[in-house]
Amino acid sequence: MKALFIDCNHQLEPVFARVHRPDDPPIGVNTIPFGTADLPRLLAGCAICLDDHSYMPTEQVAACPDLRHIVFLGTGAASYMDVPALAGLGVTVHTIKGYGDTAVAEHTVALMFACARDVARMDRTVRAGIWKPLEGMQLLGKTLGIVGLGGIGREVARIASGLGMKVIAWNRTPRPDAGVPMVGLDELLASADVVSLNLVLNDETRGLVDARRLGLMKPGAILVNTARGALVDEAALLDALTSGRLRHAGLDVFHAEPLKADHPLTQLDNVTLTSHAAFRTAEASETLLRRAIDIVRGIVGTTAG
Repeated sequence: MKALFIDCNHQLEPVFARVHRPDDPPIGVNTIPFGTADLPRLLAGCAICLDDHSYMPTEQVAACPDLRHIVFLGTGAASYMDVPALAGLGVTVHTIKGYGDTAVAEHTVALMFACARDVARMDRTVRAGIWKPLEGMQLLGKTLGIVGLGGIGREVARIASGLGMKVIAWNRTPRPDAGVPMVGLDELLASADVVSLNLVLNDETRGLVDARRLGLMKPGAILVNTARGALVDEAALLDALTSGRLRHAGLDVFHAEPLKADHPLTQLDNVTLTSHAAFRTAEASETLLRRAIDIVRGIVGTTAG
């Protein structure tokens, strides 16, 4: 079965070369940028596609008659493709969990500090020749509310507890082994000085943090999102930030990616932005690509059997 890593970037190319073993199924690598209209051409004859966060519109996949499997490099395939619709076309979407829990948690905490201390804003002003020290928020003793206590959420809780923060959490399903107090979502939002979103995106969680729930947050609170942009009502978030009700937002994910330079979020000083990079560490990437290759091995082996 022909397989193609359709969007291998310059950072992942050497990692893929390291983890792909001689006894692994052959997987082609495309490093040339492309548009969605190019998918039928690129995937001609391919039964398996490895996808590192490229959009896979249903109508374009439908024009790829040989494609049967998409191995999405991460958990958030639903942000980039209509998984049920693709299943209707006979295309199975495989996702990979747990490969970068520590990486994402560390990035979450990094954004939390950057927001609390206005790191990015002061960096910009110093570079512009303006010396303007800003007063920050001390995190010791503050309450961190974690929305979604899966692998990443638990790692965030572990690190934050070590920093001396009080940690509370909400999860859609019970977590008897949570290790931190579990509270209702509205109570969490009203109590926390910092809120970290660590949920998967699905029909139940899309738009979960809407205008009403943003209105429950403490004046001067910080919101960090390293999960999925569509968890939050973007217009309501912009209102909360513009009005100053929210102190700061640290965002690694957005409704549409890449974020355009003229997007309203880029115009606000009380927003710290990163380019969907929370999971990008050498350690996490090696684990991710190895697991992706193992999925391909399983597909090829099952088909061969």
